Amino acid sequence: MDTLVLNAAYMAIDRIPWQEAIANIFTGRAEVVEEYEDWTVRSPTTEWKVPSIIRFLGKVVGLFRKGPKFNRHNVYIRDKGRCQYCGTRVSRSDFTYDHVVPRRQGGKTVWKNVVIACFPCNQRKADRTPRQAGMRLKSKPVRPKTLPGIEPAVRWDDNMPESWKDYIASVSYWNEGLAR
Repeated sequence: MDTLVLNAAYMAIDRIPWQEAIANIFTGRAEVVEEYEDWTVRSPTTEWKVPSIIRFLGKVVGLFRKGPKFNRHNVYIRDKGRCQYCGTRVSRSDFTYDHVVPRRQGGKTVWKNVVIACFPCNQRKADRTPRQAGMRLKSKPVRPKTLPGIEPAVRWDDNMPESWKDYIASVSYWNEGLAR
């Protein structure tokens, strides 16, 4: 069973193994908000109730990023699986990363400089910018704020303790789409 993690403002930000929760309590990074009534763990000399909910006492670094993490999978999702030069659909196993400004010319591997390309377009562009290669991008690469299919940090499921409901909001909020 996991432990729900809240930030200093009592917002649900994660669920972690109970062992990690206890470690955060012992190091002074977190405090217990609620405990499991019927679950204790023991050492040879001490007994503890397992925390159901903990709250970090200080600032939680890195949880509120400015958008999704940069990686191949997320670039593929952002570009909707289409080559950004010719527009053809590229399978996950066949796509290539293309640096709009090649690394050799000072381009970096970041959201605003990487797109999905099919193999023929990537070969045609080679180690040049699109302008140098006489090619056009279908869309300008940007750092997305969100991506479709990315789940919230904590999503309600029927196996969660009732005590979590107050912090995760209503079940329908997490499991149903927004009304249009």
